[in-house]
Amino acid sequence: MPQLPSPEAVAAQATEDAAAPADAPAPGAEIEHTVASGETLSKLATKYKVSAGEIRDWNQLKSDNLFVGQKLIIKTAAPATEQTAPPAPAAETTPAPETPAPAPAPADSTVLLLQAAHPAAQNDAIRRDTDLDTVVPMRARKEILNYTVQQGDNLFSIAERFNLRPETVLWSNRYTLGDDPHFLYPGQELLISPVDGILHRWSAGEGLNGVAEYYQVSPDAIVNYPGNYLSAETLGDYSSPNIPPGTMLVVPGGVGKFTDWRTPRITREEPAKAVNVGPGACTESYDGVVGTLNFRWPVDSHTLSGYDFAPSANHFGIDLGGEMGDPVRASDHGVIVYAGWNDWGYGNMVVVDHGSGWQSLYAHLAEVDVVCGQEVYAGDVIGSMGDTGAAEGVHLHFELRSDEYGRVNPWDFLQ
Repeated sequence: MPQLPSPEAVAAQATEDAAAPADAPAPGAEIEHTVASGETLSKLATKYKVSAGEIRDWNQLKSDNLFVGQKLIIKTAAPATEQTAPPAPAAETTPAPETPAPAPAPADSTVLLLQAAHPAAQNDAIRRDTDLDTVVPMRARKEILNYTVQQGDNLFSIAERFNLRPETVLWSNRYTLGDDPHFLYPGQELLISPVDGILHRWSAGEGLNGVAEYYQVSPDAIVNYPGNYLSAETLGDYSSPNIPPGTMLVVPGGVGKFTDWRTPRITREEPAKAVNVGPGACTESYDGVVGTLNFRWPVDSHTLSGYDFAPSANHFGIDLGGEMGDPVRASDHGVIVYAGWNDWGYGNMVVVDHGSGWQSLYAHLAEVDVVCGQEVYAGDVIGSMGDTGAAEGVHLHFELRSDEYGRVNPWDFLQ
């Protein structure tokens, strides 16, 4: 029979356990949290087990919009005060016999040993016995799902829900979204791949070798995926396989390509390159002031209200929050090379060429207050914030582009 620990040993173990450091902040502590990319007020409230309203009050926030790098004060929940019963009156004691009678062996001395060393385990075991819900481990999915976009969804939240990368959701729905996460709206039907990669709709005349090469995988990766229900024996020649047109195939590990039809590079020398973008295109070449390349914030708000800079999701700008009609200002000196409607989801749009190979873009404007060829200086009002085009709520979509570096992360340049 295992030997039970002495009361002194149990007390010593309890003292040692209590002294062990905890990973989580102590209840009632005040900590400083730095907002990371993708974090929201609701996510932080869940993480620290407080309410979103408390975080707003502690930090005097005017809205739920947060920005990367923002410092927030978080006060972790204080422990509840337990009411203790009054001490029982002392019982009359009698001397113990010098040679006590041996106690009968417990039915399961191992259980008693556990309860003596860790009393909480007994309560926990009772609680688990009365839990009638059974958690069944989720088996790996191999079928394509249909998902209806809900209010408040975005590309990243949907990807997180199904444990996929955002680009997988975007690539798998290019027939619907057209490479643009802004085209997502409530009620829309999306296809959800069972694994990261791409969904490909088979077309007549295609070959497996060509499709596989385009997505940077081997033909066997497509053929052998269980959810595709393909067989090398029945496919025939891979260059002209027996796959019915319209079949949706899972391409596990496939890599897609994004198009840049919404915002081609627009310069003062050749602004007419944007004639296919929409009626806001400028048609002449212009000369004028050049910028300092010190880019200032285009709106008063410095908080995100939508998507962050995410090249993997084909989102090469930041969505800045604000109110309908808030002034939008030129980020630096330059010349207007696009002023008006964009047919590809950006709504009313302005592009400023700053010289030295740099341009800035302002989209979803309610109003455009400049014209083609106009010189503007940093801080000049060029329009007002709105929700035109494929915008989910009022915000400014802002991009910076360099001939040398491509489309860059505005967070790294705004000051």
